[in-house]
Amino acid sequence: MRVLGVDPGLTRCGVGVVEGVPGRPCTLVAYYVVYTDPEDALPLRLLHLDRSLTDLIAEHRPQSVAVERVFSQHNVRTVMGTAQAGAVAVLAAARAGLPLELYTPSEVKAAVTGSGQAGKAQVTAMVTRLLGLDAPPRPADAADALALAVCHVWRGGTRAKLSAAAERLAAAERAARGKGARRRAELE
Repeated sequence: MRVLGVDPGLTRCGVGVVEGVPGRPCTLVAYYVVYTDPEDALPLRLLHLDRSLTDLIAEHRPQSVAVERVFSQHNVRTVMGTAQAGAVAVLAAARAGLPLELYTPSEVKAAVTGSGQAGKAQVTAMVTRLLGLDAPPRPADAADALALAVCHVWRGGTRAKLSAAAERLAAAERAARGKGARRRAELE
């Protein structure tokens, strides 16, 4: 599975692409940081981010997208920009018709380090080790995006299987209700 991970940010948006299967080491495809100028108007910044993400999706053709879920922060301006950048990433995935999963920072940290409380340095070190890189991805936004992609490869496969199983069960229940209604109509 090829996954594009997005660590949303309005000034710096990390993007990482990996390939892998659950339970196996992932392989690095590419990583980027999309920058926007804080001096530009918000609509232009969001448009630049949208075009960049759309181009990266077209270039790398991921099968799925993983985006960090905006988590409460103390600085309202920062959380607003992060939320807007995250929404652009979600929209880019939807426009491309790709499945999308949102992960909290603690879910990602737990997936790659074993601890949901790990710091940025520990996440970067583990991403470097897990992907067999010679040097840590810089800046940290790129490492975080790669961690999201790895998390999705490892956990997303399980989520997708559970979701598919739940859908099959719901379909079977709907079919059974339909048969029961037809049977009652025949008896009347």
